[in-house]
Amino acid sequence: MRLATFNLESLDDSAKSDVDFSTRVDVLRPALERIDADIICLQEVNAQHIAGEHERKLRALDRLLQGTRYAGYFRATTSGSNGRALADVHNLVTLSAYPVTGCTEIQNTLLAPPMHRAPGRAPAEQATPVSFDRPLLLTRHQLPGGKMLAVVNVHLRAPLASPVAGQKRGPFAWRSVGGWAEGFYLSALKREAQALELRLLLEELMATDPAALIAVAGDFNAEDWSATLRLAVAAEEDLGASDLAAHSLIVLDRALPADRRWSVLHHGRPQMLDHILASHTLYGHFRGIEVHNEGLGDEALGYGKAMHSAASYHAPVVAAFDLGSSLAAAG
Repeated sequence: MRLATFNLESLDDSAKSDVDFSTRVDVLRPALERIDADIICLQEVNAQHIAGEHERKLRALDRLLQGTRYAGYFRATTSGSNGRALADVHNLVTLSAYPVTGCTEIQNTLLAPPMHRAPGRAPAEQATPVSFDRPLLLTRHQLPGGKMLAVVNVHLRAPLASPVAGQKRGPFAWRSVGGWAEGFYLSALKREAQALELRLLLEELMATDPAALIAVAGDFNAEDWSATLRLAVAAEEDLGASDLAAHSLIVLDRALPADRRWSVLHHGRPQMLDHILASHTLYGHFRGIEVHNEGLGDEALGYGKAMHSAASYHAPVVAAFDLGSSLAAAG
């Protein structure tokens, strides 16, 4: 089985798209074919208004997948398992060659939104909730032999300052240092709080089945050393308790050579922001990992030239597992 994650960078075919859609298809479709995934977690899939339709549809994704193996895959989206419609931007989509037997969105479900009161406000003034930008998307996949695989598709908040009322001059320009600092803090709060909700979700899954096959894949917007990854992974050395080690996740991209371990290039600095994590039981079937970063451009140079990539400024990450005879025998 090949499991992948790929941030498609605001996939859109509407008039507001920054790059001609046919151009994007010419570079993204070969990239998807090379990934050759049985399960693929996609981020930043925009939804479009269709004439005569009440709700948005994933028209751009359908057009991109046309003629590929993924067109016939089972599909789960952050589109209404909790009664909501597709968002105009940055939906999560999980595609699977295996039957999807369950789909759940988790957004401030296991963790109440953190509360924030702006600096300088009187204590009596009401704090406001800091909600997450997107849900986590949990899917369950029926594997050959009857075993189940749980996959969590994630896209955590980017390390860019969140908007603060009255503090912005433009998209990347601020009126005060304090305003920017507050916005940057809010983004970090969102990212790490959602990583905590992810860990709480994992604890629920493991409480139900301590030997569960679990993968977490997506754009964490965080490197291995960050508090975000440490919250999700719950490493034995952080727990200080060997009897809890089976609850930890394995960061599979640690298997990559150091000079290949990057999924984003920013001002010439390689960064590994996209990850695939595995439970210990799934790790037993892990056979290898790839990151397809050969053609990746520098996002900072692109943004500096007001140029949007026809492909993506994120590289796909693909992990391979041998889920054959051992799982079939166990089933």
